[in-house]
Amino acid sequence: MHTAIKSIAVFCGSSEGYNETYRNTAYDLGAVLASRSISLIYGGGKIGLMGAVAEGVLQNGGSVTGVIPSFLQTKEIAHEGITQLILTENMHERKLKMHELSDGVITLPGGWGTMDELFEILTWGQLGLHKKPVGLLNINGYFDSLKVLMNNMVQEGFLNECTHDILLVSEDIDELLDMMMNYEAPPVEKMLNKART
Repeated sequence: MHTAIKSIAVFCGSSEGYNETYRNTAYDLGAVLASRSISLIYGGGKIGLMGAVAEGVLQNGGSVTGVIPSFLQTKEIAHEGITQLILTENMHERKLKMHELSDGVITLPGGWGTMDELFEILTWGQLGLHKKPVGLLNINGYFDSLKVLMNNMVQEGFLNECTHDILLVSEDIDELLDMMMNYEAPPVEKMLNKART
């Protein structure tokens, strides 16, 4: 099965991190999305990894839609040069709008906000509210400890094995995108029948 992906939501930090690999890879992701004619849906900021991925798309002729709550428009410094900027009332509406506009999700390194977005979209997938591929771009081993935690959640009986598998993980941009294109969501019954949560 081949999933048609025309737009991808990218969750990532409004900081760049201390290692320039984060920013460079975020920019590269944007460039690859543009080269594959995949539109970027993201948090709307022009700083941090958010700004880097948007620049990667824009400087390579791609389309970028930013979604940002009104109260963050100045704090995260809304990107004025993108294709479209959508203002929302709050954070939840922002996540919902990004979900509605995208055919899949990629998460890059970030902090609490990024983790919140990732976990909510995974929860929606587990509950059968969407069947979209959710990818984790493991830049510089950033998510290695999360992978350990996820395995522990399965071993300790708090996460079903196939629910664990709905999160696609790779360190390589093209490999991750190919995994997402070939993704097929497991049946909801299979994900929930052994769930303890």
